[in-house]
Amino acid sequence: MALAKILFICTENSARSIMAEAIARHKYSDRFEVYSAGSHPGSADSRALAVLASHGISTEGLFSKPLSAHQQTQFDYAIVLCSKTAAECANDISAKHLLAWDFSDPKQHGTTKAFETTLHELAERLSMFVLLYDKQHQVEPLTPLSLCKLLSDDTRLNTVLLIQSEQELCVCELTTALNDTQPKISRHLAMLRKAGLLQDRRQGQWVFYRLADDLPVWMSESLKQFAQATAHSIQPLLANLNAMGDRPQREQLCCH
Repeated sequence: MALAKILFICTENSARSIMAEAIARHKYSDRFEVYSAGSHPGSADSRALAVLASHGISTEGLFSKPLSAHQQTQFDYAIVLCSKTAAECANDISAKHLLAWDFSDPKQHGTTKAFETTLHELAERLSMFVLLYDKQHQVEPLTPLSLCKLLSDDTRLNTVLLIQSEQELCVCELTTALNDTQPKISRHLAMLRKAGLLQDRRQGQWVFYRLADDLPVWMSESLKQFAQATAHSIQPLLANLNAMGDRPQREQLCCH
């Protein structure tokens, strides 16, 4: 089950769309693959990057990109953040849904407060968008058959078993234990969370995953049986995890 692809667009891809990309990646990476671009790209505004960083939102990999960089990508949502750009890009992007959110350019005011206001307004608009998105994409409750299908993938099964054993784990810990890449682990976590098998909690810049609190008895018993049947094969993965040390040591490793 692939994540929905979402593209944010403004004229220069230097402030509004870059900030929207960063916020969406920070808060909703379990739901979307997030991109941004500009109809006439310039360079990322240092004030936009500074405001993002001041709120603990990563700016790694943020830079202005042309719409042509995404011509081969089919998006689920393309969201234009200024009316000037809407007409220019309508035929340049392939998207199932093209939305227009008209946000004023904080660069016109040039103050830190203007960039702060844009960040908060974008965060609020994204929150409403995701709320509607979640309602439209509600998943049917898991059945014994759908649970077996969900856990037929080794990565997802081992992820659940590791979390069950350790109570909760972050992406960095799972990446180390499973010896796999962060994007792949995040995609599998998104599927497990969307299915209602996992839930998460945010602590600073980390997101920790655990088994959902409201799992039905039959599902909890099934997971216990899976754990018993795979106890031998899960030991090397637990050894990888234990090699990271305890939680304070792991957090230091996850920062780098």
